[in-house]
Amino acid sequence: MSAGSGRIRIIGGNLRNSRLNVPQLPGLRPTAERVRETLFNWLAPFIAGESCLDLCAGTGALGIEALSRGAAHVQFVERDARAAQALRDNLARLKVANGKVSAADAGAYLQGTAQPYGLVFLDPPFALSLWSVLARQLEDGGWLTPAAWIYVESPRATVPALPANWQLHREGQAGEVRYALYRRTSELR
Repeated sequence: MSAGSGRIRIIGGNLRNSRLNVPQLPGLRPTAERVRETLFNWLAPFIAGESCLDLCAGTGALGIEALSRGAAHVQFVERDARAAQALRDNLARLKVANGKVSAADAGAYLQGTAQPYGLVFLDPPFALSLWSVLARQLEDGGWLTPAAWIYVESPRATVPALPANWQLHREGQAGEVRYALYRRTSELR
């Protein structure tokens, strides 16, 4: 996304080439198009019919990309009210009915009643360093199916401490970003 453009593109699936309106908010860092393309190539055999959680959703590009590619449902969680409203507006404009937005802090949301998800996008604001805390809440709180996929995006030099049963499946780097896909392998920690 170019500075000041305020729009990003969905790159695959039935919403391909749709544009998302993105509010200009401090710290809002949409996942780069080439990173999303790589991630969803990795997930292609697994995404259809999956229930997803887009935690710290920001623009919602990851969750909307999942919906575009056949995910059954996406729960978006975004603490910034303006970003959450922009996400609701984008879902309505694209006529996407199987995405729900909660304007809530991710940690507080994960203290609620758990629903297990088969795919989770964990991309918190880099400045807050929430990966390990949120990962532990996801693991201990019953938010993951037994063989869930978890996508983690972090600064290039940061490999977050994650639960031992999250096994690295694939990873890459783009600019100053490290992106990695993990597979939950067992209930044992």
